[in-house]
Amino acid sequence: MSDTDALDGVLPVPEEIEREGSLAIIRRGLSLSPAITQGIWLTAVLSALGTVGSAVVPIVVQRAIDDGLGGSETGSGAVDVGRIGMYVGVTLVVLLLTGIAASLSKVRIFTASERGLAELRVRAFRHVHDLSMLTQNTQRRGSLVSRVTSDVDQISQFLQFTGLIMIVSVGQMIVATIVMAFLSWQLTIVVLASFVPLVLLLSTFAERMSRAYDRVRATVGELLAVVGEPVVGASVVRSYAIEERTQRRIDDAIDTNYRANVRAQTIVSVTFASATVVAGIANAAVLGVGLWLGLLGDLSLGTVIAFIFLVGLFVGPAQMATQVITDAQNAVASWRRVIELLETPADVVDPGPGGERLADGDLGARFRHVTFRYPDGPVVLDDVDVTIAPRQRVAVVGETGSGKTTFAKLLTRLMDPVEGAVLLGRDDEWTDVSRAPFDDLRRHVVMVPQEGFLFDATLRENLLYGRSDATDAELVAVFDDLALTDWFRALPHGLDARVGQRGEALSAGERQIVALVRSALADPDFLVLDEATSAVDPQTELRATRALERLLDGRTSVTIAHRLSTAENADRVLVFDAGRLVEDGSHRELVALGGTYARLHASWVAQQKLAPGAVGAGSAGGGAVGGSGS
Repeated sequence: MSDTDALDGVLPVPEEIEREGSLAIIRRGLSLSPAITQGIWLTAVLSALGTVGSAVVPIVVQRAIDDGLGGSETGSGAVDVGRIGMYVGVTLVVLLLTGIAASLSKVRIFTASERGLAELRVRAFRHVHDLSMLTQNTQRRGSLVSRVTSDVDQISQFLQFTGLIMIVSVGQMIVATIVMAFLSWQLTIVVLASFVPLVLLLSTFAERMSRAYDRVRATVGELLAVVGEPVVGASVVRSYAIEERTQRRIDDAIDTNYRANVRAQTIVSVTFASATVVAGIANAAVLGVGLWLGLLGDLSLGTVIAFIFLVGLFVGPAQMATQVITDAQNAVASWRRVIELLETPADVVDPGPGGERLADGDLGARFRHVTFRYPDGPVVLDDVDVTIAPRQRVAVVGETGSGKTTFAKLLTRLMDPVEGAVLLGRDDEWTDVSRAPFDDLRRHVVMVPQEGFLFDATLRENLLYGRSDATDAELVAVFDDLALTDWFRALPHGLDARVGQRGEALSAGERQIVALVRSALADPDFLVLDEATSAVDPQTELRATRALERLLDGRTSVTIAHRLSTAENADRVLVFDAGRLVEDGSHRELVALGGTYARLHASWVAQQKLAPGAVGAGSAGGGAVGGSGS
């Protein structure tokens, strides 16, 4: 993926999707949601029956004028009230039956489209989570969200309303054409000839609208991303007084969306105006030719008047064609974006039930000549070959960009290596993590990030992500096991306490406590931690450190160490530099070695002396060990 793609939040689009025309995209879109087309023939028949009523009124007008008013059969010229009454009665019955058929067809279309689009939305959302963290991190979240929400909504609009209009309109035009041909083939030719120029123009307009609405849908995703970021990061915007710069970005995104919409609507307006002009020409031609034929005695008065009604039935759908094409192109653009998402390779694939289960009990890890690089980027990890024994506490250190976080993500299979293999197990029982089913891998291995993410729900609901079937008693027991009872008892509403969006009702340290409790509830054999207590207040750090010590007891752990006090207390330290594992040993051994680790440790100790008594000082953000790494 290019840097531009990453910045724009655009998924890599297969060339065949970009080249495909509107009809091909619609066919592919419908194939992704089979429920939409189930029973389509019955729906089409009901819709066709529903359009029959539209042709009844012109026929009744024609018969009433020629037979009821003109007395063509009796020659008396008297009004035949009985005959007119019969025509009206038949019309009411036909209109009632066709109205019922039309209503049933609408209900079927709404039901089928909602069912099919629900499938599509679930499938798209599922695929977002199947994408690797690498792919997700190169996308703007708003762009991904818009494909699952607004793009599917646009398809729904097309199927439920425009699609229905299209079916009814086509049926109405067919019925009107048949009736017109029956009444007068001459006037039928006049009407059809009037619309030939419009039909030829519509293909050109449709192509231009397709390109215009592709751009509109893209700008919607960009706009959601640009608006969403400062909403989530409102505190940063205010802290650095960058409201003006943020507003400019939003204004630019809104203006881009505005200009894309104006361009698309301009094309729509020209198309609609063209249809209106053609409709006027058709009406004038029918009236002129109809009167001329009437004077020649080839048409009755009732037929001419009925034809005016029929032209209206024909012209109305033709004018609606512009709206149909507009919504269709908008829907095609949305379908194309959803298809792009679904056809983005899920490079970290769940083997599913057919995969290899991990061994129960103590687990170790083995990196077997692992190399990783980002697409079109440099090598991030280079030929890492190392084995971690079960129950061993390992600290991973290195400067920013040395490969620490990548090492952890490969271990938890948030990404896959480009060369080599990552294995979990012990003794002679080793399993490649790429062959382990996700549910089994997540049961054995849990990663605790540096910032514990919480959902806008209760404390209970957030903890149950660790184990969904846990009882309240078990949740409270975990707090006791981790020596966090005093913190938990101080919460006003206990397990029912609301944590707020992203856990904002809690402090950063308290969010980390919840993340640790959630991890303990999952009861994994292997823990991977991104220095979960590196950025909290002293009192909370004391609680979290005590809880973490209990959590790690008896488990294998790998900790990305931003402070070297973590490395001092580890059984083993892995030192990364520029993507290579350069040192491996205990803290004492590596300090005595006088290499990379000794230099990092000396820098960290110097920072401690500059900030005496500052708990948590010496965080690698000062340049000694680095931030989150990569």
